[in-house]
Amino acid sequence: MILQVTQIHRVIQATILPEEASLTNAELFKEEMISLIANGARLVIVSFENVNYIDSSFLGSLVVALKYAMPRNVDIYLVSLKPDVKNLLTLIRMDKVFKMFKDYEQAMESVK
Repeated sequence: MILQVTQIHRVIQATILPEEASLTNAELFKEEMISLIANGARLVIVSFENVNYIDSSFLGSLVVALKYAMPRNVDIYLVSLKPDVKNLLTLIRMDKVFKMFKDYEQAMESVK
């Protein structure tokens, strides 16, 4: 298990546990995300609070999860991004694809 999950109604708060989001855990992340979406979530908020490093294979899994979520009208928000990870996501324009927030609370406020 790579995600620590809390569910509040149909909103999932999922915290990535490893410090490195890389090839070694990208497949498991993708499977867990798809499972959360398939089980009826309407919003998945993914916290990167533990993540210091992210590679292209993990980013690919994140995009696959989004492609699975979009036709099901499920949103994926990213929160608690450390500066290096946030800068990388901004550099590759993922900030145009995913909504990013400071923390869970800010993400939940945007839903109301």
